[in-house]
Amino acid sequence: MKSFISYFKLHKFLLINLFIFLYILINLLDGNRGYFSYIKKMTFLLKKIEEEKYIINQLESLKLKNAMLIKPNLNLDFLDELYRNFLLLVKKMKSYF
Repeated sequence: MKSFISYFKLHKFLLINLFIFLYILINLLDGNRGYFSYIKKMTFLLKKIEEEKYIINQLESLKLKNAMLIKPNLNLDFLDELYRNFLLLVKKMKSYF
């Protein structure tokens, strides 16, 4: 016990600095605002940005298709294509009755 107290008195500055350094290092790397959490949040954000781009492209496609079906700008070729696709689907369906 006496040797521990004498060792602590001799190396007090070093031990306190070591504990402070370890505390700061652990808090920088781990935790809710640490480096690992930052990397996880950035990958999540990039994934959501890609999903947003995909959804915006789908929305623009639907807006274009709806614009082709509005009465003053009715695109007969597009309408014919929709009818043909629908009829092909109806022919492929099987009746179980």
